Amino acid sequence: MQERRKVQRKNLMAYTQVFDLYGGHLLGYLGDLHLQGAMVIGEKTMTENTELILAIELPELPGITLSRITIPARVAWCDQDISPEFFNIGFEFKEVTPEQNIVIAAIMENYEFRRIDPYAIKPSAGK
Repeated sequence: MQERRKVQRKNLMAYTQVFDLYGGHLLGYLGDLHLQGAMVIGEKTMTENTELILAIELPELPGITLSRITIPARVAWCDQDISPEFFNIGFEFKEVTPEQNIVIAAIMENYEFRRIDPYAIKPSAGK
């Protein structure tokens, strides 16, 4: 499948819930994130171009006292996950305030899943 993203996303290692603010139900959990959108891993499929307000529950972040941010978004795509009981839902953020940009950047910085290249680690001499 051709890569459609214009911006590199950060895979997250935080258990961050995402809700439909007005529908009041859990959509799933953040899988990856960038300043213009997110992928949510959920149990239900969603129709492309559906617009809603996401309520993202925030993990603990240094210097940030908010517990949630709300962002208008559009379902850009929805595909079945490698685990067939889940779906990966791509959301495009429609409006992000400067304050929300700071929070999103903090989530990416503090909760990015960092993969370590085993070939980049060199054994020390003499061992």
